[in-house]
Amino acid sequence: MNNDKPHTIRVRFAPSPTGIPHIGNTRTALFNYLFARASGGKFILRIEDTDQKRIVKGAEEAILEILEWLGIKPDGSVVHQSDRLKIYNEHVKELIDGKKAYEKEGAVWVKVPHERRFGWTDGVGNKKISFLGKDVDEFVILKSDGFPTYHLANVVDDHLMGITHVIRGEEWISSTPKHIYLYEALGWKDNMPEFAHLPVILGPDHTKLSKRHGAKSVLDYRSEGFLKEALINFMVLLGWNPGGEKEQFSLSELEKIFSLKQINTANPVFDIKKLAWINGVWIRELGENDFEKRLREFYSRDNEVSDVLDNKTTKGVLLAAAKSRMKTLADFKPLVSEKESKREYTIKEIKIAGQLLEHLKNELGDNWTEERLINSLRKFNKEKDVPFKTIYFVLTGKDQGLPLGELLKIRHKDFFINNLKSE
Repeated sequence: MNNDKPHTIRVRFAPSPTGIPHIGNTRTALFNYLFARASGGKFILRIEDTDQKRIVKGAEEAILEILEWLGIKPDGSVVHQSDRLKIYNEHVKELIDGKKAYEKEGAVWVKVPHERRFGWTDGVGNKKISFLGKDVDEFVILKSDGFPTYHLANVVDDHLMGITHVIRGEEWISSTPKHIYLYEALGWKDNMPEFAHLPVILGPDHTKLSKRHGAKSVLDYRSEGFLKEALINFMVLLGWNPGGEKEQFSLSELEKIFSLKQINTANPVFDIKKLAWINGVWIRELGENDFEKRLREFYSRDNEVSDVLDNKTTKGVLLAAAKSRMKTLADFKPLVSEKESKREYTIKEIKIAGQLLEHLKNELGDNWTEERLINSLRKFNKEKDVPFKTIYFVLTGKDQGLPLGELLKIRHKDFFINNLKSE
């Protein structure tokens, strides 16, 4: 694929509002957007709403919210195919008049000539793909309800909107010969876009990505505490590789360096652990003010977290300590909450707590410093053979949380003593 064409590159993201797009569909939008920006081109958003019976209420609003939140901004106004029915019907009539289409069963059909071969060089992997016409099924271009099918509407719109590159999932490869034939039948053979088919994302078991693998909406991941920077970074690595060991990329950086030539032909595997790791990296990149702002937005209805963030005395230490241990924003509250664990102490833990309380009184007295506390706990661990996980629980009332040194600075020795006295 030649990325240096003399005319302006124009691409489109054309989702159907028949559901909220999952992370794989959003990756397609991201790749189109990045290709446009890196090429100095235009990124068009087109809502393909011709399948009226399957439209899901709120789906279009979700599509717009996803793009806006991620910062993937389309150029110009959003196009709705349902507003363009007259245009499609004009082209259907042209095909019927030219004996390229025919009516059957209340719909309009097209049959690809069996003897023809339809081929193209794909923009992903520069691979040559071709189909014989006899292997392409006849297909509907206008349904009996008067609405066009995807095949007709997307070809007509791509041509009239000057789309130069069609970048979509590889599941559309088998439809491409139908589209090539429609371009020819409508007299647009010399102005066909270049096609690039993105490899399908697979789950860890190497089957097609589904909900059980994590094929959720970007909005779902947002509600779970993932940052937009991390989601963009993660999505772009699902198939794109610029070479080298660098894995952290910002949107502004990607807008400059992205290239279709760097998309792998192999199917990428969705790894939720890698997404969590990348998210943790981006959380630690945030400045203190930005970090606090993100937390306040995420916990906007949580009074306990608001109280923590409003405490000017301990806020700075808490933010720094929590950030180092967080993978998502949702990790913040469990780390800093002063509430006791949801579970009760076991009889064995009550006994250990009493032994540890006596041990700390003898070892530390009133002189509690971070270094002396840690050394004393190590001694208790060795002498009593008590796991550090158990020691942490009886000291804090929680199975996990902030480092004990930071907790001592924030809550002081009485916090630990009171927990050790719990029964």
